[in-house]
Amino acid sequence: MNEAKVALLVHGCDRYEFLFRGFEYFFAKYWDFNISCIYYFGTETKTADINGFQNIKSGKGEWSDRLRFLLKEKVPENYVLLFQEDMWLNKKVNPIFFQELFDITVKNKWKQVKLHSSGIYKTIPTPYFIEGFNISRLDNESSNYLMSHQVTLWENKFLQEQLYKNEHPWRNERRGTKRLKKLNPEIFHIDYFAENGNEAINNNRNPKERSEYQSISVNGVFNHNIKPYIEELSGANSGLNAYAKEIKFHYDNFLTHDGKAKPRKEDIFQKIKKKFRKS
Repeated sequence: MNEAKVALLVHGCDRYEFLFRGFEYFFAKYWDFNISCIYYFGTETKTADINGFQNIKSGKGEWSDRLRFLLKEKVPENYVLLFQEDMWLNKKVNPIFFQELFDITVKNKWKQVKLHSSGIYKTIPTPYFIEGFNISRLDNESSNYLMSHQVTLWENKFLQEQLYKNEHPWRNERRGTKRLKKLNPEIFHIDYFAENGNEAINNNRNPKERSEYQSISVNGVFNHNIKPYIEELSGANSGLNAYAKEIKFHYDNFLTHDGKAKPRKEDIFQKIKKKFRKS
């Protein structure tokens, strides 16, 4: 057992506070809190009372700086299973899978184990399996987004090293991938979560209880993946029904998670017109 060596960290931001309640509801429904890890929910300055989680705060700052602060100052565990608040579960998890995953990762001192399926990854099979899932190794040269923020088990210190100062999430993924391409570390991949319903990409053997989550927002607004969650919340208790109506209002009106109108993007012709007006 590695009870004190693995943390599950949800890295949230205060502007997305509106999502916390939905994350909490679906995480509690589909996760198994008997899985041996320490649970943290990270915010900036706001307090988040999330069932089963310790709320830790980073203070204000750029995305990479806030996450690095949490990992270095607030999360003492050697390994971190990283989630974000806009990743909502919709299928049960298997606690046996996670205990075996934690044990083998800690034992072998692996740096990164990606747990979400995507066609951007090219993998090489190994002889090892967990609950029917092959533990594959990433072909770093042929794969994209070696640095990604989808659900992944990281060595805490190694993840900190990938978080350069003053990087927003998209820059961190782009530049972090280039850095990892040069470093060429051993990265593993397991098809455990069907992220957004993606098909498995490895040579698995009738895997047991594959879980799933949906990324329910893009650039601060809900995307179409939110629809089934709205429907489920609408059929729950009266408080959640009201919350579902709020979510639907945000979705229908393209509001950001902090209730603002989505900024209009200028097309190339509008930018050219503005440039000529100023000249």
